[in-house]
Amino acid sequence: MHPKKSYGQHFLKSDHTAARIAAALQRAAETKQVLEVGPGTGILTRQLLAHSEQYTTYAIEADPELADYLRKHLPQLGERLIQGDFLAFDPASVWNDQAFCLIGNFPYNISTQILFRVLEYRRSIPEVVGMFQKEVADRVAAPPGSRIYGITSVLLQAYYRVETLFTLEAGAFQPPPKVRSAVIRLTRKDGFELQCRDETFRQLVKAAFNHRRKMLRNTLKEFFAPEQLGSDTFFEQRPEALSWSDFERLAVAYEASRT
Repeated sequence: MHPKKSYGQHFLKSDHTAARIAAALQRAAETKQVLEVGPGTGILTRQLLAHSEQYTTYAIEADPELADYLRKHLPQLGERLIQGDFLAFDPASVWNDQAFCLIGNFPYNISTQILFRVLEYRRSIPEVVGMFQKEVADRVAAPPGSRIYGITSVLLQAYYRVETLFTLEAGAFQPPPKVRSAVIRLTRKDGFELQCRDETFRQLVKAAFNHRRKMLRNTLKEFFAPEQLGSDTFFEQRPEALSWSDFERLAVAYEASRT
């Protein structure tokens, strides 16, 4: 099989690395099911299948040719190989409301979209272990104050604990990507709920970072009264200075002002 640029394919070459990624799952035995996104030629899939006594492995592959390849070379997957686009996949069609862990050497061209999909289904996804372009992984894990801290950082860190596990050079893949890669683990904060509406939180975070070099008093005009923006020195900060909990407090204050 030859990797296709249109699918953002870079096939992992090392069984040892695939085993490390599979071993990073900590909650799979709890959920009993794991979904791999973009299995490619199945190097990680084989490692996951080796843990069949702990969990059942599913895989979703958008490339029809690769799906055919996997049917021939990993027939044990059977109907658990789903041919389709993860971004259009409805987990309830397979598991109803049951939980599952997500794993994969994620296609770099849709990796950020995958993360937003995780947020959408976070109540069903207690853990994610994924290979990302290092720039994306660093952004997810970035702390407040970092120049790469942004919307993705805030939203994911609100609901998940983020760990960077290890990095890989381009030579670990075929073909080699033009970037370095990193494996991260997202572990959901079970029982956690924001003290505001999720939608309010997202809207406020996105509004603040749409003009990240501007102070909050300029970017949050649609949320707060002019007198509050002008009198509270908190609004003299730029969005990258705020933690997710700071944004939560802002959202709570905004909702309180609307009642």
